[in-house]
Amino acid sequence: MAKIRILPDALASQVAAGEVVERPAALVRELVENSLDAGARHIEVHAQRGGIAMIRIVDDGSGMDREDAMLCLERHATSKIRTKEDLGAIHTFGFRGEALPSIASVSRFRLATREKEALVGTEIEVNGGKLVAVRDSGGAPGTVIEARSLFFNVPARRKFLRTENTEFAHVEQQLRLHAIANPQVAFTLTHNGELVLHLPATRDMLERIRGLVGDELASRLLKVEETTVHGITVSGYIGGPGMSRSNRQMQTTYLNGRPIESASISYGLREGYHTALMKGQHPVTFLFIQMDAQAFDVNVHPAKKEVRFHDGHAVRDAISRAVSHTLENAAKLPSGHTPAARPAPAATVPRTPVVPDSRQEQFAMPVAASSAPLRDIPAARPQPAGDAPAVSHRVADVLERIAAARHAAATAPVQAAPEPEAEAEAPQATATAAETDEEEPQEPKAARETESPAPPEYRIIGVLHKLYVLMESKEGLVLMDQHAAHERVNFEKFRRSIESGGVPCQRLLLPVTLQTTPRDADLLRQNLPSLNRLGIEIEPFGPNIFKVETLPAFLKADDPAAWLDQVMEELSSLSAKSSSLRLSEDAIATIACRASVKSNDVLSIPEFQALLKDLFACEMPYCCPHGRPTLVQISTNELERKFGRRAPG
Repeated sequence: MAKIRILPDALASQVAAGEVVERPAALVRELVENSLDAGARHIEVHAQRGGIAMIRIVDDGSGMDREDAMLCLERHATSKIRTKEDLGAIHTFGFRGEALPSIASVSRFRLATREKEALVGTEIEVNGGKLVAVRDSGGAPGTVIEARSLFFNVPARRKFLRTENTEFAHVEQQLRLHAIANPQVAFTLTHNGELVLHLPATRDMLERIRGLVGDELASRLLKVEETTVHGITVSGYIGGPGMSRSNRQMQTTYLNGRPIESASISYGLREGYHTALMKGQHPVTFLFIQMDAQAFDVNVHPAKKEVRFHDGHAVRDAISRAVSHTLENAAKLPSGHTPAARPAPAATVPRTPVVPDSRQEQFAMPVAASSAPLRDIPAARPQPAGDAPAVSHRVADVLERIAAARHAAATAPVQAAPEPEAEAEAPQATATAAETDEEEPQEPKAARETESPAPPEYRIIGVLHKLYVLMESKEGLVLMDQHAAHERVNFEKFRRSIESGGVPCQRLLLPVTLQTTPRDADLLRQNLPSLNRLGIEIEPFGPNIFKVETLPAFLKADDPAAWLDQVMEELSSLSAKSSSLRLSEDAIATIACRASVKSNDVLSIPEFQALLKDLFACEMPYCCPHGRPTLVQISTNELERKFGRRAPG
């Protein structure tokens, strides 16, 4: 007796529906995509009881005649592809021809459609996969699709649906995803007869985003200028430093207008943000990627949410470059205020005016070298001759010369503090760069590549809890975390040392043997030059075995083998172009943290001025290496609202 049988069409449709129709939001995704493919300019979504009782999609697209309306309910019937070559370059949202028959097989389904030039349209009713009626209908040009009583005939599927509020939240999120990618289309969403979203058509992408997330969040976004790398164009909006979420709900990415998820895109975002994002946090992004349709495959996931790239490293690199370039050129405080762009180096650098206050004696401690950095990252411990590469001695020499200059500045005679009355006579006095240079110890040229740009005009007014520096700006109150700010300064200073000459290294007392898988062994061989530049002297020691002789001098690892395993994980997730620097950034951030001023360290006004100047000379001044904000601004408008001087909103 034969054991293999062909499934009946009705049962086969229900099996297919298990892949396509997971919940009411899946109906919205499939039907809205069909409306967009039909050229609709206005799409209405109506839901009842979270979409379980009813989902209705109304569009003003091209519509269908009777023949097409009947064929679209057949399995694997589609107008999107003709040959197998079409699967290699899909330009539409829907293409499989399974959505409508799958939906009709698990609901009480109604389709009404009319072409623009037709006098009458067609209405079709299907009940659980069985055709009930086909008749003429009137109505406006376009298509109306209604699905009631979802899974009424498949109770095993229906019991997995969540509460009404949960299901509708997924419906709303699905519509938001498509609305962001299509600002030229008007969208309307109602739930139980109440209007939830009304989004008029617009040509401004940011205006559409503002209509969905609110003005406050939209005003804090940074625009990603259209950037093309490896034939891949990246644009959109991203959150600035200090702007993140604990989940990925606000991390939206689109490929040729299709909302997708991809490990390559996630790696690219992480690589682009790296030190501007706290661990465990996810960026706020509205990122759009355009590339040749033949360079990726969307036919790898039943819900078409995931894609497969032919060259994932190129996608990762393009996203990383676009994001990092945007963050480095950003001039937005974490509060959302956009100050003027950082000025170019000028002949004179205005000093921050200081208001004298006899109650804060720590602010009245002038020092001879008023612009000397607070403290440098200590040089690596001395190494035995011949153990470290020659390039390491260049960096160590630089650090020693900096330390000697700092020591000379510290032993210089300290000026006597003026009386408060004398300070009050000229509190707004400024010093020119020329006057400052006469007081500052000169750093070696390798330690400072260019003259630091002038920081914004902030007036220091106090310190809160010996950690937060309170400053007044034209726009309101600015708070600076002195530890986070100094951490960023030290991090970038030490990273520049690595980029310019390599890393000081220390020889291990006993070499570490590292046994790897064949795949990891190939990865190590490809990255041996990068690892050597980072102070990791490693060489093959047998089949899939490597011997490690030296490690970076700044590394304080109790278990070198465990740290090397982390290096391997990082190598596997980074592109070849970035791994040589990114591998050591966690260790650099840790050293920068330990070498920076702490919350109880009392600093003088000149030291605060020097810290602020050094901070704004950094590539990314608004966050520390761990992604925490260094500066936060509370605008005057916000203060006036809190004190009742301005109406809310």
